[in-house]
Amino acid sequence: MSRLRVAFLDASHNDETTKRNFRRELDADLVEFDASGGHLPSSFDYDAVAISGSRASVYWDEEWITNLVDWVTEAVDRGIPVLGVCFGHQVLAEALGGTVDDMGSFELGYTEVEHSGDSLLFDGVDERFTVFTSHGDVVTELPPGAEPIAANEYGNHGFRKGHCFGVQFHPEYDTDTAEKIARSKGEFLGDERIQSVLAGITPENYAAACEVKQLFDNFLQYASQVREESTSTATV
Repeated sequence: MSRLRVAFLDASHNDETTKRNFRRELDADLVEFDASGGHLPSSFDYDAVAISGSRASVYWDEEWITNLVDWVTEAVDRGIPVLGVCFGHQVLAEALGGTVDDMGSFELGYTEVEHSGDSLLFDGVDERFTVFTSHGDVVTELPPGAEPIAANEYGNHGFRKGHCFGVQFHPEYDTDTAEKIARSKGEFLGDERIQSVLAGITPENYAAACEVKQLFDNFLQYASQVREESTSTATV
């Protein structure tokens, strides 16, 4: 069977590291769209959708965010599997009827998250796993009918509803990206905290965080199954 065709909705304001990271982790034919620049697919002829992180907040009153949420809502209604990461996780929550808020603090750096143990997205991943995080917003109310699948002391780090999966952390990051993001937060988090985060960006922590990259393959495998089932139904 042919490779999956995935619409990659890049909300990173054209950050090249975001493109690089998702191209590396998603073993599929990516069709890239500059979502933060107002560019979205003109159709829904895709096997799956992936939504990146962003420096924006989903509750900002900006046209590109409204249009992105609306497009994702229709993609969900059409039964297309969707994976949202960080801001993408929050876009999914908004599209599905959940609530996203400023959490009044900021989670940054390598840390641990625990998954529920019963989600296919985390097949092959230890129940407690290492991730890199960078967010000041959080899904405070899950969409109706959504299942929480990961969390830590900062709140929800993953949910599933139907064919949709969202994760708050950044499984796609490499160490260069982690360092770049950490340094960009210095102005409002302060030098002492940033130096502490930078000290934690080690080969050992990155190696530990690579375990959860398995979720990309798990998502694509799931999307492939959905495509096969859809094709079988259409030919009956």
